[in-house]
Order: sequence, then structure tokens, then C-alpha cells
Amino acid sequence: MRTYDVIKTTQDLTGLSWSERAASSGTAGTYLKARSGSGARMIYYKLSHYNGTRIDGHECVNEVIASRLMRMLGIPHLEYRLIHARVDIDGVETVTWLNSSRNFRKPGERKQGLGLFFDLNKEDGETPYELCRRFGWENDIKLMMLVDYLMVNRDRHDLNIEVLVDRSGVPRLAPIFDTGLSLLAPFADREEMAMGFEPLSDVGTTNYIGSRSLEENLVSALPLPEVGELRESDREALLANLKETLPQSYLAKIWEIIWGRWCHYEELRDHR
Repeated sequence: MRTYDVIKTTQDLTGLSWSERAASSGTAGTYLKARSGSGARMIYYKLSHYNGTRIDGHECVNEVIASRLMRMLGIPHLEYRLIHARVDIDGVETVTWLNSSRNFRKPGERKQGLGLFFDLNKEDGETPYELCRRFGWENDIKLMMLVDYLMVNRDRHDLNIEVLVDRSGVPRLAPIFDTGLSLLAPFADREEMAMGFEPLSDVGTTNYIGSRSLEENLVSALPLPEVGELRESDREALLANLKETLPQSYLAKIWEIIWGRWCHYEELRDHR
């Protein structure tokens, strides 16, 4: 498992403009975004939860954990890098952890949220899941359901599932991205609640294709395409080089959650 997806040496990124501000359902703050370069060389940056005065979340760490998990399982996804950096937000400098990712669009492709694509292409009586199946994306959606279950992802709205359309109008589903509002993200500054989180809790989600139940979505997706196996020995690689980003108690709890949910998935799969 490679670990060069974490850059610990503080980078000077004060020149970035955090002009993109996105709110996610269920959160009172925003997620600030920036970009540099253009075309295939464009790099996107994202900060964790920002409450208007300070960054008080750790969604960026979750993105890297999700990226590593999907790499272990052989699931197509957007690769994230975690960077320790100095940034300027509205004239105030702060040092924090942030994400960077590369442009996954090919030249000439335009992106659409799945909601818009569904509205433009649906057939009478068709559901978003049925549309995905018609376009050959059923296995991709099933794998997304697994990832969201393992990561306790609470935020898979229609804009977090993208369709990429080339110049001739041929669409493809984008790799899985934006899995930050997951794991212990809602308890970033409430350690007692984080430590008391039950690993198999069926928290509510905003899944555009499925229901609000992560477990129901997983069960409905069975049987899944074959993926790699997660093992207890993968703990070290999954959490490598993250001890400076989160308290040890949070990292231990994160593994407890992912491993517990993987074992439950295996039970569901084997008794299907």
C-alpha cells in the first residue's frame, strides 16, 4: 500500500482562492473549494467543514481513507491526496489539512449531476436505478452502495454522482468521489459521542438512487460484483501516516467501524 498520498511538510497554498462554497445536506457550515491549472492538468482542492470562522471537521482525512479502502478492494474511484498547508480564507491565514485531486474528465467531456442526467434521459416510469442499469452502470452503483455502507457515508446526493458526456453525446459514469461526510465526521469535536458510535448503526443518508438506509441500500444491491477482500492485517495500511491528522482514539474507532461493517457485509453476502 503506497503512502505518498499524505504530504506532511506544510505547503504554502495561500495563493489559492476559496471562491467555491458548497453546503451539504445535514450540515450547518460549508465546504470551501479551490482549483489551480486548467484542462487535464487542473487540480481541485477541498477543505474540511468550515463553520464560518474556523475549520472544525476532518472530512479530508475521510476522503483519503475511502480512497485507500477502494484501492484495496479494487473499486474505481477518484484518488485523493491529503496535504498539510497554510491557506488564506477571507484574509485570515490558517494551517490545516486539505485534499487535492486531479481532473478525471477526458478532453471534451462535460459533467452532469445524475439528477439532471436522469431528468433529461429518463423513460416513462423509470427510476434512477433503472436508468443506470439501462446505461450499463448497475455494477458501478452496486459498488457505490458497498463503499457508502462501509464508510457510513451520509451524503450521496445527485451531484455526488456524476455523469461525464463526451462530444458525441456518449455518457459514462464518473468514478466514486466525495465520500468525506462519513465515519465520525459529525462528531469531529465531540469525542464522547464519537467513541460511543455503534459501528453497525444504520444512520440516515441522502442517497439519490436508493433509500435513506445504508443497510437497505447494501442489501438491495446484493449480489455485488466481485471485489478484493479486506483483512484485519490491512488496518496498518489503511491508517498509515494519519497519526498527526486525528487523535489515536478516532483512528482506532474508524478501524472498528470499517472492519465491523465489512464483517457484517460478509455475513449478508454469504447468507444471500
